[in-house]
Amino acid sequence: MASPEFPLDRRELMAGLGAATLASMWPAAARAQARSALTLQAKAGSVALRPNAPATPVWSLQGPEFRFKRGETLDIAFGNELPAPAVLNWRGIDGVPAAEPLTGRPPLVTGGKDALKLPLRHAGTFLCDLTLLGDGQPRPSQARALIVQESEAVAVDRDEVLLIEDWRIGPDGTAMAPGAPGDALPIHTINGQTSFDLSARTNERVRLRIISGCQRAIVAIKLEGLEVRVMATDGQPAEPFQAHNGALVLAPGGRIDAFIDVTMPAGTSTPILLHDGKEARPVGRIVVSSEPPIRPAPLPPAPPLPSNGLPERIELKGATRVDLALGGPRGDWVTAPKFNATAPPVFRVKGDRTVVLALTNRAAIATVFHLHGHHFRLLDRLDDGWKPFWLDTLAIEPGQTQRIAFRAEYPGRYLIESVATEWAAPRLVRWYAVE
Repeated sequence: MASPEFPLDRRELMAGLGAATLASMWPAAARAQARSALTLQAKAGSVALRPNAPATPVWSLQGPEFRFKRGETLDIAFGNELPAPAVLNWRGIDGVPAAEPLTGRPPLVTGGKDALKLPLRHAGTFLCDLTLLGDGQPRPSQARALIVQESEAVAVDRDEVLLIEDWRIGPDGTAMAPGAPGDALPIHTINGQTSFDLSARTNERVRLRIISGCQRAIVAIKLEGLEVRVMATDGQPAEPFQAHNGALVLAPGGRIDAFIDVTMPAGTSTPILLHDGKEARPVGRIVVSSEPPIRPAPLPPAPPLPSNGLPERIELKGATRVDLALGGPRGDWVTAPKFNATAPPVFRVKGDRTVVLALTNRAAIATVFHLHGHHFRLLDRLDDGWKPFWLDTLAIEPGQTQRIAFRAEYPGRYLIESVATEWAAPRLVRWYAVE
């Protein structure tokens, strides 16, 4: 099939983020103080990646749906049934040092079991995967979405997850893990399907929690012919804004919550396009059902999502400033299996102090930076302001320096990840301390 028009080059793809009464909708929930049990098993699984062929063996994180309420604490029982060590990598969960991979939880050996408590202090869209130790393993692994619902009512009719993952299929039909060189066919899935259909009614408002579970690739998702209103980035509420041309750019591990109002007539559809920096291809559709419209006219614009309590302002004067090189010679960066918690941290900082990191990408290709433990603001070029959203993941062009700032609110030891946007590139880690 010919690629549809999707005029984004790689630089535009990288810059994508730089740039009535609802009585029948989601009810408000009291701020929960409950505990929920969650049993997770890392074990062999499969995903259908090729038509008219058996499902492809992969490794997966199996358990019930990860959907909870803000304020709950999860009592997690984790078991590893894989023939290799495994560690849970939580993306977007701030300030829980006991759940931090490598610094707080060592890798779990084959047959091992672990228990941990995970307080859900923030509502939002999060991610859990096994990627830290995934490079060069016999199988790639699937990611899981973690949804924490707001305590307050949210002005949507439905709440849907679109989990995007990328795969590489070798000549023998097996799926290759990242970190390994070799020719392979790239395949993308949404919610484990190579072609995904989402049904909706005319004038229905849908919250799309769009998650990149991709291992290395930066992707853009475009919803053709729809206005896409960004409400949250990397799990934290943002000042709402319209996505340019309905396209959303996601680095590996990134998440965007967007509201769409389905205004097409019944019986029609619009494609979901995926652009990987080289070409665009349809990966699904939004299909308008033949049922009558859910209401006579679209809803008015939604208010911002309820705040999770992150500060409105960050005081940059007197901040702890650290220059951190990504890519190029590894220096103190190591692969996760070689991580040593006794190695010196990138920096130490006193609690409640502002940290400004100058991130310089010395690699020849785009590199993705991920900060554990805290969300950050992307600073303007002159260091005199910041973008109106929070992030925990950032893609940086080769030769470029980006500055980020965060308030070191949570004492503990936390990871920093870096990986180039190439399938064979190693995932590298370091750590920092808040005292």
